[in-house]
Amino acid sequence: MTKVVAGITTSIDGYITGPHDGPGKGLGEGGERLHYWVFGGPWTYGEEGKPEATGEDGAWLAEMTARTGAVVGGRGTYEAARHWGDENPFGVPFFIVTHRPEEEPEGGQFAFVSGVETAIERARAAAGDKDVHVMGGADVIRQALDAGLVDELTIIVAPVILGDGKRLFDGFAKSIDLEQLGVRQSKFATFIDYRVAR
Repeated sequence: MTKVVAGITTSIDGYITGPHDGPGKGLGEGGERLHYWVFGGPWTYGEEGKPEATGEDGAWLAEMTARTGAVVGGRGTYEAARHWGDENPFGVPFFIVTHRPEEEPEGGQFAFVSGVETAIERARAAAGDKDVHVMGGADVIRQALDAGLVDELTIIVAPVILGDGKRLFDGFAKSIDLEQLGVRQSKFATFIDYRVAR
């Protein structure tokens, strides 16, 4: 059965980006440290030939990727990542939540969708028997949680304090109970998996 799984990396003080995030600096100033786990260690924007995740980080990423049949992301993340060079980085249907769906790019790499509920509905249909991965940004994850659409939530905590940036749960007023499913730890991150209580 298809599950909707949301996952995002945050600092210990709750930020998913450093300050001044945007195109070319998607994780903000100093925010690269959040994703050391993705690249197997330190990296910087514009660096060619980024290394890949290893050890527990690589194992979590490989398992998540193998289970994923479709991805939902936000327009802000799409823009900040510079459209991933107009190449879908996941290789599965990718739905971008936007207020301007008419601006969908040509080429079929990304489907622009108005509203998180519609995006997840279309992603479920496209995923077959695999999971839908809601990758964020934070606003998309908050909307999906608020609408009761998320079955599991993974919070990846990077061992860094950013002090400023965008927070994961800013403005989120809903109370949600979570059941812990498991924890993994590496040098660069702690992965905490939760089931969202209904």
